[in-house]
Amino acid sequence: MDSPWRWLALGWRDMWAVPGISLTYGLVFFGVSAAIVAGLAVLSWSAVALAMAAGFMLVGPMLAVGLYEASRRLEAGEPLHLRDIFFVATKSPSQLALLGGALMLVLLIWMRLATLLFALFFGGEGFPPLSNFLQTLFFTSHGLGLMVVGTAVGAVLAAFVFAISAISVPMLMERDMDAVSAMGESALAVLRHPKELLLWAWLIAVIMAAGLATLLVGMIIAFPLIGHATWHAYRDITAQKN
Repeated sequence: MDSPWRWLALGWRDMWAVPGISLTYGLVFFGVSAAIVAGLAVLSWSAVALAMAAGFMLVGPMLAVGLYEASRRLEAGEPLHLRDIFFVATKSPSQLALLGGALMLVLLIWMRLATLLFALFFGGEGFPPLSNFLQTLFFTSHGLGLMVVGTAVGAVLAAFVFAISAISVPMLMERDMDAVSAMGESALAVLRHPKELLLWAWLIAVIMAAGLATLLVGMIIAFPLIGHATWHAYRDITAQKN
């Protein structure tokens, strides 16, 4: 049960071993994410914007490939430059793209479900202004209903994504194999190490939620931390299997 905390500690070490690279990665993630959410909000698609913000965790494993490469290079004692994390030479590029497409499909499903749930609970009402969002969410019956059902639906999708991507993305980055086998290996790892990986999933959720709660600014630290730590989770889990 101590393993997830060790992965976080190793991720923290890697992040500050190359702070310029790690924080640049975090800044790029924050900038792109904030631009997408802000653009949707400006278009008065606030409900979609909030669903998108929550859905970033579903595609996060793919977006962190550069951080896995940074930790791999640090572990191997190889030189590391900024271009190395933005142009990663993976062993299974086509299969990694296939996995990315699968995660994107889950994100689109989440977005569709989120808008349907909003329509179900709010009917013809427009989405409340973001300034009144928390008040509407916690102190109205339809807001509470949306929060409970939306959280349950999101948790199911997040659990599925975690099962198929806990170690599959770094595995495809490092090994020449197909996406289905990598997703299967990831799901089997979750079954073999349920306590460790459930705690790891909980830690990821808490850290990412903290990043979201700061209007995405916290992602500058949270995203590279989780990315670096995920590489060590992958290495530890696959080493135990071998």
